Amino acid sequence: MTIAILALQGAFAEHAAMLDRLGVNHFEIRQLSDLGRPFDGLILPGGESTVIGRLLHELKLYEPLKDRIRAGLPVFGTCAGLILLAGEVRGGAMHFGTMDICARRNAYGRQLGSFRTEADFRGIGDVPMTFIRAPYIESVSGDAEILAQTGGHIVAARQGNQLVTAFHPELDRDTRIHSYFIKLAAEHASAPQS
Repeated sequence: MTIAILALQGAFAEHAAMLDRLGVNHFEIRQLSDLGRPFDGLILPGGESTVIGRLLHELKLYEPLKDRIRAGLPVFGTCAGLILLAGEVRGGAMHFGTMDICARRNAYGRQLGSFRTEADFRGIGDVPMTFIRAPYIESVSGDAEILAQTGGHIVAARQGNQLVTAFHPELDRDTRIHSYFIKLAAEHASAPQS
């Protein structure tokens, strides 16, 4: 099992540290040639979504990653990663548009709007949630499903092999959400490929 982490900007090092704690092999994607390495899942970290979007295009990573995600590659997007996967983004931002969710960018305001809470994550239980200039999900459609809500807003969802959180599980010590994603990636890797 190997997980790739998009490492153009943002909290990629924190995701790497979390995978180290879980004993999961990983590497960083920084340029197009990195896509030549085999991997079973992809993490899109939090950061500045407009910067990440611009760099994805400049480095010619946008189309190949979008194609792999559309083909079923398991992907976990946190904060800006959620925005990248959203089918619709309020407040504008470049996105892959692979999930049937509508995201509101910077929904909780600027840096001063950051906060921490605990809430139920379906299938896991109560988890710590750290929000930093976070989006939230306004709505889900199709076969996208809500996994967590707090304060009346959707903050985690899943659609097939795509998992998103508006918060940053990599900034807390709780490994359960990353473990949830690793299990998703492992199930996909062991499934017969058509």
